[in-house]
Amino acid sequence: MRAKARETLFKILFSSQFVRPVDKSFKNGMYKAGELNEDDVKYCDRILSLIEKHSAEISEIIDNKSMAFPETRIFPADKSILFIAVAEILYCDDVPDKVAVSEAANIASRYSSEKSASFISGILSSVIAGKG
Repeated sequence: MRAKARETLFKILFSSQFVRPVDKSFKNGMYKAGELNEDDVKYCDRILSLIEKHSAEISEIIDNKSMAFPETRIFPADKSILFIAVAEILYCDDVPDKVAVSEAANIASRYSSEKSASFISGILSSVIAGKG
């Protein structure tokens, strides 16, 4: 169960849209506040590394799949959630696509607008369909 880890990742990525760069002490403080275990921390570090490495590609994919808005106009919370889920879908064979979508929708329903969960699920479904 990586729900706490994903929620912590969301908070780190959301923060990074306003204050750059996110320093190591902030990240470690978020891990501690989220009460993450060693495996969760490794998972978070792996996803953050994938997002950093593939940021331009993930951004372009989100932009291409979002019919309503260009990636630059998507709510910061939704954008953070999408970056995590797209990284999981494209680069993490150990995360089932359905889990990435479900967890993204759950985070969106807690932290974003009323319509965000369905918006995010639609984009992610399109990403999955384009994978094959």
